[in-house]
Amino acid sequence: MKRDDKKAALAAYKERKAEPGIYAVRCAPTGQVWIGAAPELSAIWNRVSFALRQGEQKPASLQAAWREHGPDSFTFEPVEALTDEQLVFGRDRMLKERRAHWCEALNAEAI
Repeated sequence: MKRDDKKAALAAYKERKAEPGIYAVRCAPTGQVWIGAAPELSAIWNRVSFALRQGEQKPASLQAAWREHGPDSFTFEPVEALTDEQLVFGRDRMLKERRAHWCEALNAEAI
């Protein structure tokens, strides 16, 4: 990659807007679902899957299912992206509230 191309790519990365939201991790063989909240939906699966591969992901039920069924049995899906209007009263509070809502709606465990 040429220097100008690298500069343009870096500038575009810095200007991108983070998309906070709620995501689900599903285990196909068991039907289990785990719900998490993230300040950046596009990057969270990399963090979660890395922690699972290292054996350090919480909750323990998610890590145990990963060990038992393997990475090919899991899917990641964004459930809800939060808008700027929803974040007026605080991102962290809104993420916690929406995660609790989706945990109840999907009968899932929180990450």
